[in-house]
Amino acid sequence: AQQTYTIQGNRVAVYNLAGQIIITRGSGSDVTVQVDPSGRDAAQLNIEVGEVCDLNALRVIYPDDDIVYSDMSGSYSANLDIRHDGTFYGHSDWHRGHSWGCRNRRGDRVRIRSRGRGVEAWADLRISVPDGKTVEVYLVAGTITASNLNSDLIIDAGTVEVDVSAINGDVLVDTGSGDVSVTDVTGAVAVDTGSGHVTVSSVSGEYAILDTGSGSVTGGDISVSQLNVDTGSGEVDLDNVSAPDVVIDTGSGSVDLILVTEVDRLFIDTGSGAVDVTLPENTNAFLEIDTGSGGIEVDFPVSVRRWERSHITGTIGDGGGEVTIDTGSGGVTLRSS
Repeated sequence: AQQTYTIQGNRVAVYNLAGQIIITRGSGSDVTVQVDPSGRDAAQLNIEVGEVCDLNALRVIYPDDDIVYSDMSGSYSANLDIRHDGTFYGHSDWHRGHSWGCRNRRGDRVRIRSRGRGVEAWADLRISVPDGKTVEVYLVAGTITASNLNSDLIIDAGTVEVDVSAINGDVLVDTGSGDVSVTDVTGAVAVDTGSGHVTVSSVSGEYAILDTGSGSVTGGDISVSQLNVDTGSGEVDLDNVSAPDVVIDTGSGSVDLILVTEVDRLFIDTGSGAVDVTLPENTNAFLEIDTGSGGIEVDFPVSVRRWERSHITGTIGDGGGEVTIDTGSGGVTLRSS
């Protein structure tokens, strides 16, 4: 049966193996979690609330080492270690300010799959977060949706699609696989997914760090002090970007970038893929472009030091900043807005 639990503290955590999680703004002094157990064996799930890993945390405790999450579309199977208190994962280094109490504790091997033999049970959660709280959410399989928060949000997930919007606070998302969408955030943003597309739009804050092993990074209306994008395989397409420090690295994939303010540093490196960059017409930068295979087009007047078919070195304006573009295979176009 559906029940509601309270978690006290300025920074709290929620652990669940499988299900849908919805995170919304709450009132009062404590984080509340509405738990809706589902599946044939839902009655076997237990909920525990208390201090673990130096944080107050709610944990959904599953009764067996074989868990069936039949509400998940497609075929799915995952194996991971679950500690006896229901916690899991090791907390990534970019979880700023997190205590490390759980990091070196081992647990039992558990398998979660979409069909087969085992305990058929999962829990759908609705988490209400009062202003100023920080919530960490851990989920292995399912979906996470978060919206309308005045709080910092940390998500650490396995095969999970994540949709985050309207957040006044830092947003940190780490998934093994699954698409991640982050929209309308005032705060720092860090997204790391092993496999999945990343969409980021209407973000303003200290930094945006976006990393996907396989998948594209797209979006726009980004205003940050530092923008760092890394894709193992996938295109980068970002519009209306304001950032003095920009680094983009793709193993394989094109880069299409429109910057609306001057840069102190712009560094783009792609193993394979065309690069198309638009800069403000008043840009001042030392320029170096190198292509292993592909032509170069530059829309700016350049004081040339070296100009060849696949390599340019020179200065735009007074050369105050740095623009470096390197592609192993693909042409480079540098446009003036």
